[in-house]
Amino acid sequence: MKSKIVIEVQMHCAKCRSKALQIAASTDGVDSVTLQGDGKNHLVVTGDGVDSVNLTKTLRKKIGRAAIVEQGEKKEEEKKEKVEESKIQWGPSQPIVVYDLPSNPNPGGCSII
Repeated sequence: MKSKIVIEVQMHCAKCRSKALQIAASTDGVDSVTLQGDGKNHLVVTGDGVDSVNLTKTLRKKIGRAAIVEQGEKKEEEKKEKVEESKIQWGPSQPIVVYDLPSNPNPGGCSII
């Protein structure tokens, strides 16, 4: 399952930002790295099996202050395939045929005439 990790890193210059992006991108299991926030100080890392503690320690050693802000599974947009329900189409109904059987009005009368 893909995880999303937001790490707040103290970055003062463009060189620090590019270094932080390189460190995060070189970590095992990382799929994408982006910068977010007002001062571009939040590093958003998404990937499968990313060790967030190890990544944060590495950023602290190489750049400066780093802290995990948010960690969790990446919410993927649910792509629901539209399953077309087969619509039942009924054929035209057959007309009802009513047979009128003649009845003998005089059942007790002679039938040999």
